[in-house]
Amino acid sequence: MQVGVGTVGGRIVVVAALAAVLGGCAGSADGDGRKSASASASTRGTAAGDTGAKGATAARGGTIGAAGSACELPVSFAVARHWKPKSIDAEEELAKSSKGEDGDLSGALADAFLRQGPVTAACEIDAKPAGNIGFLRVWKGKAGDADAGSVLRAFVAAEDNVGKARYHSFRTGGGVPAVGVEYLYTSKLLDETKKESAFAVSTPDGPVVLHLGGMDTQEHEEMRPAYDLAQQTLKLS
Repeated sequence: MQVGVGTVGGRIVVVAALAAVLGGCAGSADGDGRKSASASASTRGTAAGDTGAKGATAARGGTIGAAGSACELPVSFAVARHWKPKSIDAEEELAKSSKGEDGDLSGALADAFLRQGPVTAACEIDAKPAGNIGFLRVWKGKAGDADAGSVLRAFVAAEDNVGKARYHSFRTGGGVPAVGVEYLYTSKLLDETKKESAFAVSTPDGPVVLHLGGMDTQEHEEMRPAYDLAQQTLKLS
């Protein structure tokens, strides 16, 4: 499952409660709530780092991955302007939750939100400051794990209610072999289906998965240039 409503830590139980309302899977809502109906499509498109036009390239707002950056990762890539990255120490959060008042329950909830298949959450890049509801999230596995394609398939399989997955191989702009996927996620409770995208690469420190969700397909498409920017600039750290 995926962290559905922002950062982790002390908010895990709140997140879990909201996820239960929205269908039990955090992938069913990738933001803090539904955006106000008064926000126009034109406003959202221009706010998201000037990336509203289909096929446009997101304006850069910095780079993460290298030592000293907001998220230190086995890879580095450019982040779209106004998007806000925040590191996630999954192991620390899991340890904290296992010692919480709810004991095993807190640990189980944390594990459900911080792990997906063979990878754990490492960084989330929030689109809200750019005018969209959603995140570009980075997940990483342990050194020696399976190849990128196998890891990506296991990642998608671990998300409930998905279908029509289309996989393809490519190289990132930094020359790293990668496997990408486009698929549909369906919330049974909300009776809604939305697009999601992810790609995976192998590194000496283990596999890395970048995933783009979004509150709905429209949000996903508006945020897609930031995802494309990450593909175009990703290289090994």
